[in-house]
Amino acid sequence: MSGMKQEPSKLNRKADLDRPRRGIPGLIDSTVNSTIEDLKAIIDAKLELFKIELTDKVALVSALVMLLVVLLIGVAYLITTIALLFGELFGHTWLGYLLVSLLFLVTFAFFTKVKPNALKNFIHKILLSAHDDRQ
Repeated sequence: MSGMKQEPSKLNRKADLDRPRRGIPGLIDSTVNSTIEDLKAIIDAKLELFKIELTDKVALVSALVMLLVVLLIGVAYLITTIALLFGELFGHTWLGYLLVSLLFLVTFAFFTKVKPNALKNFIHKILLSAHDDRQ
């Protein structure tokens, strides 16, 4: 039977731990506990916000890549159509493709030799204006 009984000092310590503290120590204890809980809630909220912002950016990039692929396919068909049209107008299909190819080569030479910063500046302005519109 003596194994079932606990010492009175152990009972008092256990009761002291279970009962809420009063006074300044209790106030400090509750303040520290609520501060820790608030910090956990803030960290959880920031992580959730980060996940939402990250998925938003991934969705935007994915949509832009898909639209770019569709645009490139459309431009390829348009270029082919224009080349075939010029070929029909001049009587030789190869001549239409030659004219369209020369147009692209002249454009490439213009943006690399004559005005190398023009395209970069144009794209920079577009990106800055797109960034300003979102905020």
